[in-house]
Amino acid sequence: MFFKNKNLAKIDLFILISLVLIILIGLVNLYSATISLKRNFMISQIVATALGFILMFILIAIDIKFLKRLYLPIYIGSIFLLILVLIIGTGDSVGARSWIRFGPISFQPSEFVKLGMIICLATVIEKNSAKINEPKTLLKILVFAFLPVALVLKQPDFGTAFVFVLVIGSMLFVAGISLRLVVYTLFATIASLPIFYISLSPYQKNRILNFLHPERDVTGTGYQAVQGKIAAGSGKFIGRGLFKGPQNQFNFIPEKQTDYIFPVFVEEMGFVGGTILIGLYTVMLYRFVKLSKKTVNKFNQLLIVGICAMFLAHIFENIGMTIGLMPITGIPLPFLSYGGTFQLINLIAMGIVLSISCEKTPLDFM
Repeated sequence: MFFKNKNLAKIDLFILISLVLIILIGLVNLYSATISLKRNFMISQIVATALGFILMFILIAIDIKFLKRLYLPIYIGSIFLLILVLIIGTGDSVGARSWIRFGPISFQPSEFVKLGMIICLATVIEKNSAKINEPKTLLKILVFAFLPVALVLKQPDFGTAFVFVLVIGSMLFVAGISLRLVVYTLFATIASLPIFYISLSPYQKNRILNFLHPERDVTGTGYQAVQGKIAAGSGKFIGRGLFKGPQNQFNFIPEKQTDYIFPVFVEEMGFVGGTILIGLYTVMLYRFVKLSKKTVNKFNQLLIVGICAMFLAHIFENIGMTIGLMPITGIPLPFLSYGGTFQLINLIAMGIVLSISCEKTPLDFM
């Protein structure tokens, strides 16, 4: 299994370098966001980052196909964790109860499940790729894929569910699902929006209403969104300077170490810094797409597409919600937001992609 069909010289340096730069930016920015807070967030983030890099390089060195043999235990374990969080999960008083705590240790099961489901769905789609558009086969895949989504919605965590749906849709699209089915699904989704809105809890409805009418409750439910936009706008072109953002350092931005880390960055680094950060994300995701196109193994291709969609959903939604282009959903920003579980899983995902980039293709043996 180890080093089988590997050519470590082929590792995608564009992905690796952009990842390292984003993480360095993230650690410095997190320090800036938390020096005015009473709690020390840096130690756990650095530990999670170090452990994540170790696991990432282990994955780079081994044959990633062993994940296919584990798909059923991964799926069963994922469902178990999502059911367990519904029973003993904790959270804040208004948001999703999506954490499991054992003494000083806490983690968010849905973060593990996101990556686990990409592995499981890639395996199932590959096994059924020849019959993907047959109603019975497609229904089986959809039930398999959307059972975890239903459990995540029960928390309720619509932000994470959004990531799941984008990942599932992207993987099915690449697998060759009929365009007619895609169109039907879009129409059905649009038609169900009123029912979806009625089913939301009050705090979720407020987030949508505040998105549509930003000035409706600037001192209450809309406070976070307003403060984030003030911080982002006050950075102007070159920013206020590192550790010098008033919205950040005087703690006007709620959840600035997690969901609202991007306004902290652009307040201090400005439009230039924000453009550089988005540019690094773009390079990373672009290389994902290129790698998926030249990957000859269907399972590996689906893994890359799923991981790319997962990162894209987080990046687009997080940056969009903090600058007023999307409703607030509590989605963190990869490699910038605080969160040990989130950082660890993202680095494991990067290890899978980089491992695939090192696999030998038939051309390498000619």
